[in-house]
Amino acid sequence: MDRLQELGDLYAETSGGDPWAWNQARGPFLGHLTADTRRPGFSLLIAETTALTGYAYGFPTGGSGPWWAGFDGHVRGGLLRRAASGPLFVVSGIVVPPRVRREYRDHVWNLARRLQRRLLADHGAALGVALVDVRDGRTVETMRSWGWRYAGDDGLQAVSPGPFRILALAPGT
Repeated sequence: MDRLQELGDLYAETSGGDPWAWNQARGPFLGHLTADTRRPGFSLLIAETTALTGYAYGFPTGGSGPWWAGFDGHVRGGLLRRAASGPLFVVSGIVVPPRVRREYRDHVWNLARRLQRRLLADHGAALGVALVDVRDGRTVETMRSWGWRYAGDDGLQAVSPGPFRILALAPGT
């Protein structure tokens, strides 16, 4: 991927903190992104004007397989039954400037909301799923403002989340 460094730069700039914190966050992020690019069906959606302004990425998955490894006992049948009705799409990341995370989060034209809708629509996903570290309350709050719900909402039941919160997003949200 020839834009990898540019993607890492935007991630670092939008992750908060000082330049030292950016460098600390950038390396692990690029490692995760590189690993995701190797997954079958990986998709990256970029938003730009004269410069990169945001991006979202992920990959399709079914109700079983290696992506779910380690979640035994954390995901109940409701989410997996939804997977049987059509493909799930794992949204691994949505990287947008801080103002997009703070302002107009519930508006349909919000950049993050447009990126996530497009990823799901492009892949015909029955449901989007995302994992967020349980210690990252800010990201959970932001994603919920973009229409994501806990996997336990709306009849999708989850037990103790372990190290992650499992969020779900209906297409068109």
